[in-house]
Amino acid sequence: MTVIGPDGLRRCPWALTTEDYVEYHDEEWGRPVHGDDALFERLSLEAFQSGLSWITILRRRPGFRAAFADFRIEKVAAFTDEDRDRLLADPGIIRNRAKIDATLANARVLADWSEGDLDTLIWSHAPAPDTRPVPKALSDVPAVTPESTALSKALKKRGLKFVGPTTAYALMQACGLVNDHLEACVARSAP
Repeated sequence: MTVIGPDGLRRCPWALTTEDYVEYHDEEWGRPVHGDDALFERLSLEAFQSGLSWITILRRRPGFRAAFADFRIEKVAAFTDEDRDRLLADPGIIRNRAKIDATLANARVLADWSEGDLDTLIWSHAPAPDTRPVPKALSDVPAVTPESTALSKALKKRGLKFVGPTTAYALMQACGLVNDHLEACVARSAP
């Protein structure tokens, strides 16, 4: 069920747990994201989130953007061992060696793709509109779907790392491939 916020609007319950979430929920989460660099950022941040709360990543997003050259694939693909050491010492990001290494490796893989390939691959796994029931409660929202499992497999087959089915589904939610705003949520029908 949705929760009424201080402004009188109904939102998904998680959106009202912190002020940072309200803006993210209302303006960003579930809105379509296109472009290889933008999707590389979201994919990377979802991987960094694995095992942590999203608010930890959201609050550090400016640090991540600064550390990873705004997630421009070509720039990150050119990072050196010195850049890796810099990232491992950067308190503005999550300093997890495996996640940093996966982000750098993914950028190197994606740098060899044609412009638009990542966007096309990810969006090809969006379920057809109106084929899923509209969630009424958080318990109606899955963590994994057949589409996210297929997306995970496709990304792994192309050489990407840290892209399991749960991470793939979180990406699908964040980037608007699915609309998991609850039925009565003000953001459900937002443009």
